[in-house]
Amino acid sequence: MPLTRRTLLFSSLSMAACARVPSSPEGPLTPITLDQAFSGRATGAGVFRVDLTGAERRFTARLNSRLEGDRLIVVEDFLYDDGEENTLTWVFDRAGAGRWTGRREDTVGLAEVVETGTEIRLSYVADFRSGDDITRLGFEDVIYFGRDGRVINDAIVTRLGVPVGRVRFELQPR
Repeated sequence: MPLTRRTLLFSSLSMAACARVPSSPEGPLTPITLDQAFSGRATGAGVFRVDLTGAERRFTARLNSRLEGDRLIVVEDFLYDDGEENTLTWVFDRAGAGRWTGRREDTVGLAEVVETGTEIRLSYVADFRSGDDITRLGFEDVIYFGRDGRVINDAIVTRLGVPVGRVRFELQPR
């Protein structure tokens, strides 16, 4: 089932009581920083899932990153299961100890990043494109190292402040 505005709106009405922020991962975790998580090259796979309907949009991505002083640039090349391709570039600027701000072509305002030791919290609003439709969505991500060394990004997705879905994205350094 394709993701549509109708699916997202219907889901948002039904998901009002759900969590708006992903929970912290369990177990002993390895410390992580934003520049560590996204340094160099990585490949990954993920899925965007609408909780109520179970509709999914799967994707793969290649990331190429570089740190230039206090600026981290992350180029993301996405390929979706429906054949759509997209390239987006994050530009993160260090905003203090354990803090970054960021912007990408589709973000609305600045993304806020907080490193907490064993996880990274990323919060932003983006205009999500699916085919010819654009839907404004909020993302609350938790990023951490999995037990096998992969970088895991779990996110709760909201529309108009109401949870509508989840994203799981797993990266492996190349």
